[in-house]
Amino acid sequence: MKSKAALFSILILFLLVSEQSFAQCPMCKASVEANLKDGGTAGLGLNAGIIYLFLTPYILALTFGLIFWWKNRKPKTELN
Repeated sequence: MKSKAALFSILILFLLVSEQSFAQCPMCKASVEANLKDGGTAGLGLNAGIIYLFLTPYILALTFGLIFWWKNRKPKTELN
């Protein structure tokens, strides 16, 4: 019962916080576009940073999955 309450609480928390997170992308984009228009270099690494943040969870999941598979694989048995 506690796990259901915790899961529900986390779900509600994510739903409440997600509304604020949608506002960040246009704000960052406008800030970077204004900076680049004025001759700044703040936005040059933005795409690399986005890709880095996007791929990190997938790389971690793949690493843990491979470790789990490697530790739990069964040796091949010979067929006679």
